[in-house]
Amino acid sequence: MKILVVGSGGREHALVWKLASSPRVSQLYCAPGNAGISQLATCVSVPATDLAGLKAFAEDNAVDLTVVGPEAPLALGIADLFRENKLKVFGPTRNAAKIESSKSFAKNLMMRQRIPTAEARVFESVRPALDYLERCALPIVVKADGLAQGKGVVVARTAQVAKDAVISMLEHRTFGDAGTRVMIEECLEGEELTLMAFADGKTVAPMLAAQDHKRLGEGDTGPNTGGMGAYAPAPLATPALRYAIMRDVLHPAIEGLSRVGSPFFGVLYAGLMVKDGTPYVLEFNARFGDPETQVVLPLLKTDLADVLEAVVEHQLDQIHLEWFEESAVCVVMASGGYPGKYAQDLPITGLRDVSGRDRVAVFHAGTAWNGPDVVTAGGRVLGVTAWGPSLRAAHDRAYEAGRRISFEGQYFRTDIAGRVLT
Repeated sequence: MKILVVGSGGREHALVWKLASSPRVSQLYCAPGNAGISQLATCVSVPATDLAGLKAFAEDNAVDLTVVGPEAPLALGIADLFRENKLKVFGPTRNAAKIESSKSFAKNLMMRQRIPTAEARVFESVRPALDYLERCALPIVVKADGLAQGKGVVVARTAQVAKDAVISMLEHRTFGDAGTRVMIEECLEGEELTLMAFADGKTVAPMLAAQDHKRLGEGDTGPNTGGMGAYAPAPLATPALRYAIMRDVLHPAIEGLSRVGSPFFGVLYAGLMVKDGTPYVLEFNARFGDPETQVVLPLLKTDLADVLEAVVEHQLDQIHLEWFEESAVCVVMASGGYPGKYAQDLPITGLRDVSGRDRVAVFHAGTAWNGPDVVTAGGRVLGVTAWGPSLRAAHDRAYEAGRRISFEGQYFRTDIAGRVLT
């Protein structure tokens, strides 16, 4: 098989890395890729949002399957375009992807399907939103309705923070078009959990549950980011809880999308808050999570190419997912200043020291080549991932590897998986 992976981050590096181990894959391309991906696949200088360029490349190079990593091309309709032109693509249609690209669409779907979630209201102008906040109990959550790369969520513990978030999004357009509408949502307290599942419109095959660390600072403090690390499997996801998530969340969501004429083909990501044993949906994503993918895929025993093809061919019911009985931890190394402004083109040292280490993979998220050197090219730069027979072993191996890598101003949390380990 010739496979094209669309995207340039750590999630895409993990996908390429896993697919490279498949005996069925003869050629791997990635558009646009990054420095790490270029060591496993042929990188193509076509942006992930250039749908016409990606289609032309897939046609010209007889690509058998295109795997879409990021949310932006899905929201633009890459799956629709490819299917219209008889090209096989792994990812949901534009309408189905609205489960991520529009929080109001997702909330309405959850209401119709009686999926447990927080109460919420959507606003398009400042004054009504501020008036509503006057009646809300604190803390309260303010979300940009559209795609904001995981950063468009403010958990406000004071009325002033909530008001500032509304004004910032609706008036100052902090998140651009993503903030033309805001959702003001009840704040659920509990423990967060991620469960991703493959879906072919009817069959749903769950992956291992993971726990992401979205806040920038130690002890889950500071602003939200795209994710500072993750681990899997999460002990919180007992067999009983996984069953409840499948019954009350994933199956109803897939059924609801089919009912509105938008069957879902790809990966459905459920971001959950577990409160008193009940899973409530915080968000749905229409693709692999980042950095959850970096800890789930190393534990997948089944050939990923087989799974992706089964989804595209609507034969997922014929696939049995098998997993290694191990744990994985990913520690994200970020640029100083992230998620705000940060420097780029900074040389990264130590990558060769870590290369080839047993049960360690360094997934590049924001890197590029500068001559013979790998340099920083993003806010989240690397995802240092390790796996082993226990969560403690994976944790220690990941941090030991991460300490061998450095670049100016680097930052990483030292407490990934710490809550479970203590």
